[in-house]
Amino acid sequence: MSTYEKALRPGSMATHEPTRPPSRRLLHGSDYVWTIAFILPYAALFAAFAIYPMAYGLWMGSDPELYHELFADPRYLTAAINTALFVGLGVNVQMVLSLLLSGFFARRRRWIRLLLIVFILPWTLPAVPAFLSFHWMLVADQQGLLDGLLSKVFGIEGPNWFGSGWLALACDGVCYVWKWMPLWTLIFLAGRMAIPQDVYDAAAIDGAGPYDRFVHVTVPLLANLYLISTLISAVWTIGDYGPVYFISGGAPAMSSSVLSTLGFHYALDFVNPRLGVAAGLSTLPVLVPMVILLMRRLRTTEVQL
Repeated sequence: MSTYEKALRPGSMATHEPTRPPSRRLLHGSDYVWTIAFILPYAALFAAFAIYPMAYGLWMGSDPELYHELFADPRYLTAAINTALFVGLGVNVQMVLSLLLSGFFARRRRWIRLLLIVFILPWTLPAVPAFLSFHWMLVADQQGLLDGLLSKVFGIEGPNWFGSGWLALACDGVCYVWKWMPLWTLIFLAGRMAIPQDVYDAAAIDGAGPYDRFVHVTVPLLANLYLISTLISAVWTIGDYGPVYFISGGAPAMSSSVLSTLGFHYALDFVNPRLGVAAGLSTLPVLVPMVILLMRRLRTTEVQL
């Protein structure tokens, strides 16, 4: 009789009552004390710096009269249109370029890897100094780097980059894409590297060229990652005041402001914080559906391949 059969004979092994896994054991005595001692500081910080500011902001923006005043201000309509353009164009251009560049950086060559290190440097820089540097490069009258180069190299006078609302907003959008495109390029590059090479080899054997492999293999497999990344980037961008606030400052005369910077001007320049909060809360009808869609996509689909 084998050792395994002897072990299965009645009475050969002492019976023990099943024990609960360690993760499901109930806390007793001092365990509760230590658990509460560790949780309380984090709970207090979360309540003080997350729950309380959000609750106080909702209370400040709960007066319907604020929104009558807000919608009657022509600067709000301009800021709302600018926000739609800034988010819609900036996010989509950023995502398309990131997806295409991820294919370039996926090549296994040493000089491309070195170029990737240089490419991700803008993302590693602090946002405020980077945007302020762009501001000083774009100032007019040859004081800025760009206008100075145009004058000395080509002998032409550069435009006033912040003299028009549309041009100033375009400068803000270009700087925004430059700053955050490396992040999404790395994410799409990781997604491409997760695709098995056998899939591409099989497509090549079937006669698929580089374009067909990109359209019929890469795009479908990265579709979920692309959609989720786009939603996350859009949510971030709606509340991101840095590019507009530090590059153009809403010039000229707040014609290039977005809703996030308009709220700052209301609260700080016009000393009306309640109206500033209302400007921020006016984005909730757009933000809430986007967050719900993002949560549903994360719950029902897998981002990774």
